[in-house]
Amino acid sequence: MGDEKSLLNEVASGSYNASERPFDFVEADAETALICETESTAREKIGRALKEMGYQITEAVAARDALKSMRFHVYDVVVVNENFEGAGQGNGVLIYLENLAMHTRRNIFVALISDKYRTMDNMAAFNRSVNIVINPKNMDDIGTIIKGGIADNTAFYHVFKETLKKTGRI
Repeated sequence: MGDEKSLLNEVASGSYNASERPFDFVEADAETALICETESTAREKIGRALKEMGYQITEAVAARDALKSMRFHVYDVVVVNENFEGAGQGNGVLIYLENLAMHTRRNIFVALISDKYRTMDNMAAFNRSVNIVINPKNMDDIGTIIKGGIADNTAFYHVFKETLKKTGRI
């Protein structure tokens, strides 16, 4: 656990470097996605599915890269493998996302790729503080799964976000 904290602290305390910014220019309504997957075939399938949905993609090859990217940009979608640079609970990206302020985290859709749980296991998603769980066996249908999960998440938070807008809180 100490290694994960030092990684988070190292990235947070780093000096500003424009080359670490994931996007030089993003259109006003453009949506962005971060892929944290080490297996190349899975990464290609995820990237292709997200591009078809209109997302601008950043692919992280290491947790340090992902954390640096998230330091300068709040992604709309983050797809992270449970074993991405650290098995299970030691995953630096998941730890960072769990510790985000709720008003920021609420606006990020997080998909966890895990072979320990079945796809769309809501209790596992709740337990791991993510929006949806995807089993690698269902990787061929990842676009449909993510699109459905995002639609469910949007519907779930619709009234809440409208209320926040009406009261001037966002």
